[in-house]
Amino acid sequence: MNAIERNAAFAREIEKLRSEPVPSSFHTHSTFCDGRDEPEAIVQEAIRLGCPALGFSSHAPVAAREHLPNETVEEAIRRNEAHLAEYRDCIRWLKEKYAGQIRIYLGIEQDYYSETAADEYEYVIGSVHLVRCGDKFISVDGNRERFEREVQTYFNGDYYAVAEEYYRLIAQIYEKTQCSIIGHFDLVTKFNEGGRLFSTSHPRYRAAAERALDTLIQTPAIFEWNYGAIWRGYRTEPYFEDWMLEKLKAAGKKLLKTSDCHRLDKLLFGMR
Repeated sequence: MNAIERNAAFAREIEKLRSEPVPSSFHTHSTFCDGRDEPEAIVQEAIRLGCPALGFSSHAPVAAREHLPNETVEEAIRRNEAHLAEYRDCIRWLKEKYAGQIRIYLGIEQDYYSETAADEYEYVIGSVHLVRCGDKFISVDGNRERFEREVQTYFNGDYYAVAEEYYRLIAQIYEKTQCSIIGHFDLVTKFNEGGRLFSTSHPRYRAAAERALDTLIQTPAIFEWNYGAIWRGYRTEPYFEDWMLEKLKAAGKKLLKTSDCHRLDKLLFGMR
């Protein structure tokens, strides 16, 4: 099955689930990446909540950024692939063990800079977590203080330049990953509650965001409505500004609510 066929099959499954009384989580992280809980514990919680389905979406590593001091990028890629093979085996085992109780899907969240192939997954979330300045990777999704410090150091405090680079990358995320879901489209605003760092009505920001949104609207990918920054305490509203939602609605795009779950008690946060 190629990426187009995979994404079409996944989209059909999502449409079937929209009519279910209890939602299903498809942006779900476990101890295989930066989640707090074991995959089986998450499955058991989803069953307890009455979820008809559950999708795991472990982060695909970025070896160019995360390789150890004593290894090459190529060695890091091989190490990462071995870890992801364990992840796939675990989720497939859970699919068999809990068949008849819940439908489990094997997914992956690919960053723009991930080196991982997606051939063995049932769906892909395409996301941008990092922007680059030369050889330096800057996370827009990590630590708030570090993000602000690195923007000052590597972008001379120009948050609009960061946003422009972020949206340049996310505009290409479908082409790069052939993703089923576009993850947290405006993640670059994670630490910008109340416009504390920059104005999202500034012409530079609006132009960059609108170009990216217009590009991605033309793809068959599903847009995620992500509530993760709320339960983490960074935002009071989910990602997507009103004008973005209006454009998506006008284009006939349906959204998929997710909690961006990293812990059991937030599995369905914001989704009901």
